[in-house]
Amino acid sequence: MKVLVIGSGGREHAICWKINQNANVDQIFCIPGNGGIEEIAECPQDVPVNDFGMLAAFVREKQIDFTIIGPEQPLVDGIVDYFENHNLPVFGPNKAAAQIEGSKIFSKQLMAKYHIPTADYREFYEADAALQYLNSLPEGPIVVKADGLAAGKGAIVCPDLDTARAAVDDMMNKAIFSAAGSKIIIEEFMTGEECSIFVLTDGKDYLTLSPAQDFKRALDGDNGKNTGGMGSYAPTPFLTADLYEKAVSRIIEPTLAAFRSEGIEYTGVLYCGLMLTPQGPKVVEFNCRFGDPETQVVLPLLKSDLLEIMQAVHARKLGDIRPELHQQHAAGVVLASGGYPDAYEKGKAISGLDAVSQDALVFHAGTRRENGHIVTSGGRVMVVAGLADNLKSAVEKAYQGVSKIHFDDQQYRQDIAERAMRIS
Repeated sequence: MKVLVIGSGGREHAICWKINQNANVDQIFCIPGNGGIEEIAECPQDVPVNDFGMLAAFVREKQIDFTIIGPEQPLVDGIVDYFENHNLPVFGPNKAAAQIEGSKIFSKQLMAKYHIPTADYREFYEADAALQYLNSLPEGPIVVKADGLAAGKGAIVCPDLDTARAAVDDMMNKAIFSAAGSKIIIEEFMTGEECSIFVLTDGKDYLTLSPAQDFKRALDGDNGKNTGGMGSYAPTPFLTADLYEKAVSRIIEPTLAAFRSEGIEYTGVLYCGLMLTPQGPKVVEFNCRFGDPETQVVLPLLKSDLLEIMQAVHARKLGDIRPELHQQHAAGVVLASGGYPDAYEKGKAISGLDAVSQDALVFHAGTRRENGHIVTSGGRVMVVAGLADNLKSAVEKAYQGVSKIHFDDQQYRQDIAERAMRIS
């Protein structure tokens, strides 16, 4: 069997790593891939990810049996619709379903209509109206979010109204997120622990993977700018059995039912980013794909075969699957380029990868091969993950792996899972 994975990040490396464990898989392709994925997959560089026609032609030429879409942009752009219209088996939600991530306004309106708990909000299409609304509020904190896709950086937590006004100006007037910020929402600031639940669904049945917690801020102590994620661990002790049941009954099942009521068939991954508030779980955001860097700790905890689950989703037979999870803990630390999430340099030589013990997993993200060596090519360079029977040991293994790897001006957080370890 031949499988194609679309994407270039640590999430896609983790997916390829997991798919490679299936004995029926003869060959994996990944477009465009990265320096680490090249070790287990063929990574053609001459097929653009945004050219669905060329991707489909590649699938036919290589006689690929199944395609998995990793990142959100092609999903929002309708790649699943294109592949299905050309009778090419593919995993992921269609364009209508992917609006749950592609438009914060769509997502909020859906939750409001079906009474799914989330932060109170207002939507705005003009900067003046947004600024006038801010002037009517007491002091912050408050959250300003771009409506469209902004590479995980479109949500700005504003400690005061001056910061919120600057965020509105940046998004709507200065267009720092291009068209993604032409419409925005302003929502209440929620307090509590965050957690992520990955739901795999075929539109009718669903299953959930190990609940994770990620760390969005660039610096220790949850300081600094929002990033795509600087580390993660799973499962999280903050999502108790009672809170999980509430998340299922109040959020997951009503959201899947809402799609059915709207006449939208949702198949693939529904990422539920939740805030565990004093009133119970509330939705921070939905994504239409696996999260990054949570995937790099969640998939190693999946005992069952990932490809079989994905194929069952495609065949609308997920109800036949009884997934098993490893009764372990996983923690992952992101190694990032200096300056990230702002400007950073590329092409830094990476050393020490061979010195990382087998106790740790290394998932590449922003890397490439240059003259036989691995060099940096992105803001988030890689995730080093550890697995163990308890969270403390998993974290120790991850940081032991981190200590072996070096590139100039690297940065990483040193407090991943600290709060969780205090209550574990």
